[in-house]
Amino acid sequence: MKKILLVGMLLPLMTQAQWNVNLYGGFSNYFGDLQERPLTTQQAGGSFGAGLQYDLTGHFSVLSNLTYGRISAADGYATKADLRARNLNFETVIGEWNLLAEYNLLDPRQHKVTPYVFAGIAVYHFNPYSYDSTGRKVYLRPLSTEGEGLAQYPNQKPYALTQFAIPFGGGIKFRISDRVTLAYEIGLRKLFTDYLDDVSGRYVNEDTLLAARGPEAVQMAYRGNQIKGGAGYPPDGTVRGNPKHKDWYYMSGLRVTIALNSLRIADFRRRRGVLDCPKKVY
Repeated sequence: MKKILLVGMLLPLMTQAQWNVNLYGGFSNYFGDLQERPLTTQQAGGSFGAGLQYDLTGHFSVLSNLTYGRISAADGYATKADLRARNLNFETVIGEWNLLAEYNLLDPRQHKVTPYVFAGIAVYHFNPYSYDSTGRKVYLRPLSTEGEGLAQYPNQKPYALTQFAIPFGGGIKFRISDRVTLAYEIGLRKLFTDYLDDVSGRYVNEDTLLAARGPEAVQMAYRGNQIKGGAGYPPDGTVRGNPKHKDWYYMSGLRVTIALNSLRIADFRRRRGVLDCPKKVY
């Protein structure tokens, strides 16, 4: 009896559920110590992704996506003179897998346009790098630019390159046909690291860094002396970044959703016509 009741409760969901493929393309950017504006396309990079979506009802869906994005930032674009004098920059590629729950404010099977929101969990990988004075690509984490992993700075632990994030955001969907939906969305990622850009706290002693990691580490830790009129390497403990605020990254663009199985909007409407109670006849 309990099994029959359970099937009876799940049957309405099963008859409305369907699988979809999501294809995404847009831009990615970040907010941190090298980017003054929280949301901007300045210095933005490209992003794209693909995934599967399972519609539980017309309002609720579960999604899983693999997403690739590139972000970068440089002090040369800063409005503040002291940041431009620091002359730091970085780039990184971000690979992300996420699992999301999505809610449509309107049922897209009955409305051509609907706003939606989403949230979930994500695992992402990053590896910040820059280019030295000769144009050679240099990864920053092994250089311990803020003393990470050095015995002289026991509180500075090396940061992990693969971490968890909390993605959330929203957008608006446009139903193109029974099978295809086009959406524009923006998704933010709440991070638990301040080292997405390899900048967080304070400069370490130049001689200590030189002895432990070599001249390349000193060159990448402070680049103000590489510009005209730039100052020398700052004293130990001088502020380099702001550790009170973690970094963020975000992605925004177009998403195309293509239905896979046989349940279409026309089928949904036909089923409603069959299953709905008949109109009262007088």
